[in-house]
Amino acid sequence: MAFSDFAAICSKTPLPLCSVIKSKTHLILSNSTVIHNFDPSNLNVGVLPRCYARSIDLANTVIFDVGNAFINIGALGVILIILYNIRQKYTAIGRSEYLYFFQLTLLLIIFTLVVDCGVSPPGSGSYPYFVAIQIGLAGACCWALLIIGFLGFNIWEDGTTKSMLLVRGMSMLGFIANFLASILTFKAWITDHKVATMNASGMIVVVYIINAIFLLVFVICQLLVSLIVVRNLWATGAIFLGLFFFVAGQVLVYAFSTQICEGFKHYLDGLFFGSICNVFTLMMVYKIWDMTTDDDLEFGVSVSKDGDVVYDNGFL
Repeated sequence: MAFSDFAAICSKTPLPLCSVIKSKTHLILSNSTVIHNFDPSNLNVGVLPRCYARSIDLANTVIFDVGNAFINIGALGVILIILYNIRQKYTAIGRSEYLYFFQLTLLLIIFTLVVDCGVSPPGSGSYPYFVAIQIGLAGACCWALLIIGFLGFNIWEDGTTKSMLLVRGMSMLGFIANFLASILTFKAWITDHKVATMNASGMIVVVYIINAIFLLVFVICQLLVSLIVVRNLWATGAIFLGLFFFVAGQVLVYAFSTQICEGFKHYLDGLFFGSICNVFTLMMVYKIWDMTTDDDLEFGVSVSKDGDVVYDNGFL
C-alpha cells in the first residue's frame, strides 16, 4: 500500500470516508476475487470493502450498519450521564474544560450517526461534507485533549477565560485542519478533476499522524499527573485501561473488520466493536479526571439521623 493510497485500508474496513475517497485502484469483490475496476471518468465511486454490515429497510427507509447505530445511540446516553456528573463537581479542576470536551464528543457521535446510518446517504451531494465534518470533530476532540492534558500541572488557572480560549481555540484549529484536509481530498479541488486518482498523503498526515501524536501527548501528561502529582495508582490503571480500549478498537476496525464481518454473516463488522471500544475509552477519560481531581467545596452538606440539614465548613 502506498502512503497516499487508501485502497488497502478501505478494502478491509467500511469507513465512511471510503465511499468518497478516490484511489489509484478501485477494489471490487466478485466471487472472492479482487478485480481492478478503475474508471477515471467516474468521480463518484469510492473504494468498496470486501465485507460490510448489511443494511435494513424500515418504513421505506434504508438504515445502514444497524449494530453500530445502536452502540452510538447508547453512547449518547453515556455521554449525557458523564456531562451530568461533571456538572455536579462544581469546583473540580478542569471542570469547564472537560465539559467542553464531552460536549464535542456528543456532537461527534451525532454526526457519526448521520454518516453511518445513511441519514445523508453515500453518493449524495451532502455526504462528503458530513464525512468531513465528522472527521473534523474527531480532530477537534484530539486537539482539545492536547491542551486539557496540561491542566494537571497548574501551568495556567483552569476554568478562566484564558484556559477556555486555549481549549476552544485549539479545538477550532483542529476542526478546520481536519475538515479542510478531508474535503480537499474528497472533492479533488487541488488536483486534476479529469483523472480519478487521489493523493491522500495530506489527509493521512493531519487525520492520522498529527492527531495520534496529540493523543500520545495527552496520555503521557496523564501518566505524569497520576504518578508524580497526585500519586494515584488507580488513575494510572485507568489510563492504561483506556489506552488498551483505544488501541483494541483501532486494531479491530483496521485489521480484523473483514474477519468479523464474515464471521457474523454480514450482520456486524469491525466498526461495531470499534465503537464499543471508543465508548469505553471515553468512559476511562472521564474516570481518570474523576480520580485525579477533588470537589473542594468550602461547605459540605449532610443530613442527620433526625432529618436536620447539617453544614460542615471543614473545621472542628
